[in-house]
Amino acid sequence: MSVTISAKVKRDLWEKAKRMGINISEVIREALERKVREEELKWAVKVMDEISGRISLDEDSYRIIRRERDRNGNRS
Repeated sequence: MSVTISAKVKRDLWEKAKRMGINISEVIREALERKVREEELKWAVKVMDEISGRISLDEDSYRIIRRERDRNGNRS
C-alpha cells in the first residue's frame, strides 16, 4: 500500500528536472528511503551504546569469555 505525498519546489527546478527526464517521484522515494535508513542506523548505534554502557565486565568475566572462545576454537 502506498500513500501520496507532495512537496513544493521552485517551478524552474521542476521544469529543468522534467526537461532532463528526471523521474521526480523516484528521486524523492530514494532520498526518503536513504534518510530513513540513516536514521535507523543512528537509532541502532544509540541503543547499542546505551546497552554497552550498562554492561560492565570484570577481569573474571573476560577470562571466562576467553576460555570459552578458545575452547570452541574461535581465536580472535
